[in-house]
Amino acid sequence: MKMLRALTKRLVLLFLLLAPAYACLAQAERIKDLASIEGVRSNQLIGYGLVVGLDGSGDQTTQTPFTVQSLMSMLSQLGVNLPAGTNLQLKNVAAVTVTASLPPFSMPGETIDVTVSSIGNAKSLRGGTLVMTPLKGADGQVYAVAQGNLLVVGAGAAAGGSSAQVNHLSAGRIPGGATVERQVPMPLGQGDFINLELNTPDFTTANRVMQAVNLAVGDGAASALDARVVRVRAPRDSSRRVSFLARIENLPVNPGDAAAKVILNSRTGSVVMNQAVTVDSCAVAHGNLSVTISSEPVVSQPAPLSGGQTVAAQRAQVEVKTEKGNLMQMPASASLGDVVKALNALGATPQDMMAILQAMKAAGALHADLEII
Repeated sequence: MKMLRALTKRLVLLFLLLAPAYACLAQAERIKDLASIEGVRSNQLIGYGLVVGLDGSGDQTTQTPFTVQSLMSMLSQLGVNLPAGTNLQLKNVAAVTVTASLPPFSMPGETIDVTVSSIGNAKSLRGGTLVMTPLKGADGQVYAVAQGNLLVVGAGAAAGGSSAQVNHLSAGRIPGGATVERQVPMPLGQGDFINLELNTPDFTTANRVMQAVNLAVGDGAASALDARVVRVRAPRDSSRRVSFLARIENLPVNPGDAAAKVILNSRTGSVVMNQAVTVDSCAVAHGNLSVTISSEPVVSQPAPLSGGQTVAAQRAQVEVKTEKGNLMQMPASASLGDVVKALNALGATPQDMMAILQAMKAAGALHADLEII
């Protein structure tokens, strides 16, 4: 019985000692989630093409002459020569741009998704088919060829001068609509080294990545060049280098604390702040200003036998109303929940909150970087 109690005490003590370590591991992230390998990246592709088979919702040729020129050029390449001066009245054709992202290590014969967007005045691309379109990279070389039926997630209808539309009809996607024709070289490092590039530059995270690699591989295997790049010594043999990278990218690392930041979207009124935002004690007063303009028609009748004319005019009335803004004290807080509660206590809308946060930052009460997008 005494041995059982002693064993239980030892297990409890071991658990208490290992609990912080397990907590750190639970918050850790893999290196592959924090950084990317230099040189391993996607490449943007773009092309110009035509979408055919539309149900009368294509470009108006009088306003988009490039659509007619493109169609005539395509027909001439297919052996159809139109007489000079031919006036084509097209309704089922639309000029489009085709964009795609070529993933790293893509090989000829693979398929990638493409996005098709109208550049003319087509009403809808729904039901259309993209004809063969070369996709070029920044160097002007053709890396893929796209063709296929468009998938447009939207619907629209019009009758009697009224119309209704759901989602966007001027753009669509073709899953697997492009075939890769050229491979982009992807060197895995130069010589004996590879570089790990952090997604977010941070000295603390770079130092911890370096320590994690040195602990797993050996001292001196990694060195942090700056807040973004960590250089790692890797085997020269390609097969050994791939297995080495697979081991490195799965190492757990606790990233550094993010800088306090508040993101303000001036178009939508969205306000987003992270956990590091803190507020000092301050007093805030905010009142709303509303302007109301009303107009009513007024008819002026001339006197009898005066020879005048009846005149219709508008009588406008402008009213400016300012709501009361109570002065409220916001206590100092070191947690995001307290900051949100204090701002909600003011009863401010997201648009008002943007002005309040900017004023608090100017007064030195808000400890965070404001970023307007």
